[in-house]
Amino acid sequence: MNEIRAIEASQMKAEVDKFKVGDTVKVHFKIVEGKNERIQMYEGLVIAIKNSQVGKTFTVRKNSYGVGVERVFPIHSPRIAKVEVLRPGKVRRAKLYYIRDKIGKAAKIKELIVKKNPQAKKVLPESVETPQG
Repeated sequence: MNEIRAIEASQMKAEVDKFKVGDTVKVHFKIVEGKNERIQMYEGLVIAIKNSQVGKTFTVRKNSYGVGVERVFPIHSPRIAKVEVLRPGKVRRAKLYYIRDKIGKAAKIKELIVKKNPQAKKVLPESVETPQG
């Protein structure tokens, strides 16, 4: 069993991008066409994260010309260049399969607003005068 775990550990990425279910992400995916290799972007909503270790995958859903398209990406795949979080989502579910039945504005996820550190308040310089009315 230790040999299997050693092989799995060697195939895992050292740094995995931090995202969660409900986030709108842009996946930079390497595509090989003959001798050429290019990066194609796939932008959509993360509706599920499954499994663990090397077999961990995430499902991204987007609407393309009115048709819902889902694609499953392995997190530790060498073909994924990076995963960029465009908009963090506010959800209370681990799997967002109910989005498949929604159309238009109902398929939107609320944006998670992250509060800034309250100790890091902006202090106006004393030389700047505020208008008094």
